[in-house]
Amino acid sequence: MLSIIGIVTILVIVGLLISGRVSPLVAMVLPPIVAMFIAGFSFDDLGTFFSDGISSVISVAVMFIFAIIFFGIMQDVGLFEPVINKMVALSRGNVVLVALVTVAVAGIAQLDGSGASTFLITITALLPLYVRLGMNPYLLLLLISGTAAIMNMLPWAGPLGRVASVLSTDVTELWHPLIKIQIIGIGLMLLLAVFMGFREKRLIAKREATGTPLNYDLSNSILNNEVDDSLKRPKLLWANGILAVGVIGVLMSGLLPAGLAFLIGVAIALPLNYRTPKEQMGRIQAHASNALTMASIIIAAGLFLGILNGTGMLTAIAGNAVNVLPAFMAQYLHIIIGVLGVPFDLLLSTDAYYFALFPVVDQIALTYGIESMSTAYAMIIGNIVGTFVSPLAPAVWLALGLSGLEMGKHLRFSFFWMWGLSITLLVIAVLLGVIQI
Repeated sequence: MLSIIGIVTILVIVGLLISGRVSPLVAMVLPPIVAMFIAGFSFDDLGTFFSDGISSVISVAVMFIFAIIFFGIMQDVGLFEPVINKMVALSRGNVVLVALVTVAVAGIAQLDGSGASTFLITITALLPLYVRLGMNPYLLLLLISGTAAIMNMLPWAGPLGRVASVLSTDVTELWHPLIKIQIIGIGLMLLLAVFMGFREKRLIAKREATGTPLNYDLSNSILNNEVDDSLKRPKLLWANGILAVGVIGVLMSGLLPAGLAFLIGVAIALPLNYRTPKEQMGRIQAHASNALTMASIIIAAGLFLGILNGTGMLTAIAGNAVNVLPAFMAQYLHIIIGVLGVPFDLLLSTDAYYFALFPVVDQIALTYGIESMSTAYAMIIGNIVGTFVSPLAPAVWLALGLSGLEMGKHLRFSFFWMWGLSITLLVIAVLLGVIQI
């Protein structure tokens, strides 16, 4: 019963998000609360689930608030304008080259294993360029999401650490066979960037020929707000540049929590650029709306995850998912789950996938002589590519807030490309012997 309630709840939420008929906050709050009561839980349980869920996302929400304000101030002072102009000049309006640069920048940014910092760095740097060239901003999310997900196979990223803890093995040893899969995956992302770049180039030419504008509302994006020229600080660009690089460096090094790094960055940026308390508070107020709007959605996502985890719905879904398959398919269960890995990202949190579903699949596969490592690789490769198209990933909401885009449209644009990439990498892993059949 918990499985059925959980699946229906997730489908309702995904459907509401895709339809765009209600705000994400409504979609992430009301359906899981209703589902919780249907499952027989009480108001006291709701409070507990909320507290547990908030604890899992509060650091992301705090980081989001101060990151939005920090990068908003950097936009106000005109820091990104010379960078954008230089990138436009270097690319000479070459849409394909910009798509390739997106993959390269995202791959480097994801070296710290944090999807949140990757979106912060790449969207801040590249979204204005996409807008300037008339490129689809959802293409930016697709290329960042796919690249970051492949790089997320690093041993210090979350998925491998979870699998290593389940198997009681060294995470570095687990990673070594995946290095070649990562290299191939990045190669495939570069090919996808070239293909999508040429496709986008044709679409831009078609829009220009017909006079049809690219119809996306980016008014909520911090990178596309109208900036008052009086707020610009051309004489302080070097100082602001050093500050921005320093904050990003601290973010990637892990020296400080991300939220604290941006909080300190804001505290330095305000007096550096604006002398009076009134001016400083004015900059905070100017960007607080965007920051708090998306922070509220992240908190709503925390409630959603808290309810689905606390009620046991995610664990029940994971445990029962394997039981619906016919017996003759059981020996290929690890491959089947791998193929379905990206859709599972819409149903299961990362913890549920690796801590609840993986042990069950592993035990079944062992009875057919499939090694645990092989099952692990099938499930990692199959699932990880879809990490950043899932509404269950807080970093995705950060990306949407930075870019001013919508979850439903991101799903429609990116989901099948990511699923296809996942299946392609699975086939390659089988051919290379990384995954045993």
